[in-house]
Amino acid sequence: MLGLSGEKGFSFLKAKGRRLVGRNQWPGDSRFKGWFYLFPGLAIYLIFVLYPIFETIRTSFYQWDGFSANRVFIGIENYRNLLADGQFFKAISHNLIFLVFYSLIPILIGITLASLIGRKPLPGMAFFRTGLFLPQVLSMVVVGVMWRWIYNPAFGPLNLFLRSVGLDLLARSWLGDFKLALPAVGIVGSWVQYGFCMVLFIAGMQKIPQMLYEAAELDGAGSFQQMLHITLPGLHAEFSVAFITTVVAALRVFDLVFVTTRGGPGDETLVAAFLIYRSAFQQNQIGYAAAVATVLTVIIFLISFFILELQAKEES
Repeated sequence: MLGLSGEKGFSFLKAKGRRLVGRNQWPGDSRFKGWFYLFPGLAIYLIFVLYPIFETIRTSFYQWDGFSANRVFIGIENYRNLLADGQFFKAISHNLIFLVFYSLIPILIGITLASLIGRKPLPGMAFFRTGLFLPQVLSMVVVGVMWRWIYNPAFGPLNLFLRSVGLDLLARSWLGDFKLALPAVGIVGSWVQYGFCMVLFIAGMQKIPQMLYEAAELDGAGSFQQMLHITLPGLHAEFSVAFITTVVAALRVFDLVFVTTRGGPGDETLVAAFLIYRSAFQQNQIGYAAAVATVLTVIIFLISFFILELQAKEES
């Protein structure tokens, strides 16, 4: 190699490598090349995510109607009003109820469907997967309009079906009932979220060795025992992802409530995100809305952090 061999050739290449590394830190690359590729995405994130978050936190310490040029600094007064506001705690309680419909029920449905169609190939598998996942890709506005029509007390398919089978007593104004409006909206959330959980669990099942199921069958384990002792432990990471994603969706739900009930009847479907909207754009209390948004962000962050820490402790 260039007239050099043995130890002399190796020393030459080593010295040349040191010169390259000393000049560029990384052989063949500039130290700024990585930042060059990272900068566009980082700039978009800073402008459209981090800056609005910090601006929201700053606004929460002011009294502002959103129109006047002057903001009045009032310190933590908005947070004091928030802690004394019964509507805020009612909205948070509704978000916690939505955890059942947005998280627990979709996860249970998702793992059940994944167990049925994820292990063994069935005729039309792609069609079933696509159809079951379809609600997840639909716009929530479209979903809300569609289900508002389904729940319509006069000509909605649900009430028409109940009347056609002689269950007239069960037909009612689902979204106008003070007791049933919240569960009715929650069921829509379950219908939207279960497809994501199902696909996530199906993907996770692909990494579980098939020999574990074969060994379990030889030992006489049934389908339920295989799911309990092989599938569920093997989907530990997927459960964490599904739980965090669905919990965040339940805590920040807005568009579905806005399209279907607008927080009604009364405040029976009022959620934190809709309280932010109403305070900011209907009551012109921008500072108070920013305080609610800040508290909601902290709650979401703490819950997500707790789930991740719990997962890390279980894996260690």
